[in-house]
Amino acid sequence: MAIGVQVSILLPTFASQIVFNYSMTLPLDNRWIKAWKSPTQRAQMIIGSLLLFSTFGFLPSFFNHIEKRNGVTLNDPLLSIIPAHNVSLAIFILVWGMGIFLLIRAIKNPTIYINYTWSLLFVTVVRLITISLVPLNPPRGIIIISDPLTNLFYGQHIVTKDLFFSGHTSIIVLATLCLENKMDKFIGIIATIIVASLLLVQHIHYTLDLIAAPIFAYLLFRLAKLVLQKIDNHFARPDSLSKTTIKAK
Repeated sequence: MAIGVQVSILLPTFASQIVFNYSMTLPLDNRWIKAWKSPTQRAQMIIGSLLLFSTFGFLPSFFNHIEKRNGVTLNDPLLSIIPAHNVSLAIFILVWGMGIFLLIRAIKNPTIYINYTWSLLFVTVVRLITISLVPLNPPRGIIIISDPLTNLFYGQHIVTKDLFFSGHTSIIVLATLCLENKMDKFIGIIATIIVASLLLVQHIHYTLDLIAAPIFAYLLFRLAKLVLQKIDNHFARPDSLSKTTIKAK
């Protein structure tokens, strides 16, 4: 147990140091400079980031609330034939590995950051709604996942009832949708399949949660793109351009 605790503490610190050191070696792409100079993309970055982090601030109290309520325990035929095993480390590596991979790509391309920020915002908000509307008890035989980084959003509480739909699965699907290179997308698809399978092995989610996650993620990704297009159209209007010009003067 002591070794496991040490690994849980040291692994995120070590991973964060690697990401920081690597990101410092990457030159800031000219597209980021151009994006910040663009009123449209600057607004998309600032508004999306503020809304997303504001939503994150609400999560600990929300998760604390849902853990106190009683829900329904589903009969899941697939879970009933899968022996439960602790695969927390593999889930941690894959989920946060995809996060690091997305970050590296976003350093080179601000569009990836913008698309992911808004998509994650909508997924987070809709998950709050679906979890509230679909109260579920955790699956039988659940093994609590050990993920010290994700626990930062949960407020250090053990959360087992944030079930419909799967957050782990949906964030990897979003990353896959936001990546632009075909090989990158292929890696994302493989990571999604493996993580979804591991979540079943650890009995963290019902099969229904995992099936619904890619559907919600795709629809909300499209919604995010639509909202971003609306913002783009707003700044492209002649009256908006004239106001921007006057302010610049």
